[in-house]
Amino acid sequence: MPKIVKSFFPLNGLRNYEGVSKPLLAVQVTELVDGFFIGCTINHCVADGTSFWHFFNCWSEIARNSDSNLIVNKLPVLDRWFPEFVVSPIHVPLSKEHVHDEFDLPLLEERVFHFSKENIAQLKAKANSEYGNDQKICISSLQAVLAHLWQSVIRCRCGTNADEKFSFKLLIGARPRLQPHLPEGYFGNAVHFVNVTTTAGEMLEHDSGWVALQMNKVVSTQTHEEVMNFYQSWVKNPKIVKKSEVVANTLIASSSPRFDVYGNDFGWGRPVAVRSGAGNKHDGKMTIFCGVEQGSIDIEACLTPETCWVMEGEYGVMRKLIICKSYMVDKSDNKNLY
Repeated sequence: MPKIVKSFFPLNGLRNYEGVSKPLLAVQVTELVDGFFIGCTINHCVADGTSFWHFFNCWSEIARNSDSNLIVNKLPVLDRWFPEFVVSPIHVPLSKEHVHDEFDLPLLEERVFHFSKENIAQLKAKANSEYGNDQKICISSLQAVLAHLWQSVIRCRCGTNADEKFSFKLLIGARPRLQPHLPEGYFGNAVHFVNVTTTAGEMLEHDSGWVALQMNKVVSTQTHEEVMNFYQSWVKNPKIVKKSEVVANTLIASSSPRFDVYGNDFGWGRPVAVRSGAGNKHDGKMTIFCGVEQGSIDIEACLTPETCWVMEGEYGVMRKLIICKSYMVDKSDNKNLY
């Protein structure tokens, strides 16, 4: 991904807690030689991905249909929701450690890995045939893809030992889990992280289906009761997450392939691509988007150059093997050698 893309986004380097005095939303439109780049930054304390794309798509609908009879298809629900046990406002302590949470980030690269509909179906079918059906577990397409990518990153990282622990932070949406559900169009932040933890040795001695199963088990525990327990414990001990606390041996998946990122049109035509800015980027950050082709997924991976180089080499070899596979035949019994 070209380095210049980050400059197309406003408010780079601003922290969420600075929203008490800094803008909560900023938009920058950059005119390119052959189109426009709309860079939008929003405070994550105010809105999550569901709310952001609802806002963005409603805005494009208004821009595209400027007549006085415009009716927005899905109006946002702006009423704030709090569990019954919460007394608002919640006072969050801010220590000097958070204000001065500065540390040297390694040189990072970003690559977009494209998974076609066929790729995803193969990964999902393989994972479920080995680990899903017998245990009445259904591993999702996204779990299968993320497990494949996580295993690839660990395998390609230099200097990793078998006993080293690794975590994958998955964002859990509370909207469909709460009882009753939050109303459709609820505008706010209704997500939290869960951790899937294992060692490099465990991960590499199993296939990606086993890794997907570990993700599935953790996600399946996120019931209404668990979500409420998370909120209760956070209210009792509110904490601002520091970037320096999550970068070590941690991959984080954000965004979702369910978001309608290609459905907007400001009057210039539909988007040709979607990319994220510099916010919350560190080694191991995975930003998930639906692909341009229906059923496909694009994952924007932020990694060290060394990991990127090894992964590119690995995937290059894999592609060559797949291309050559149909030509490498054992003539004695007419079977593929692989």
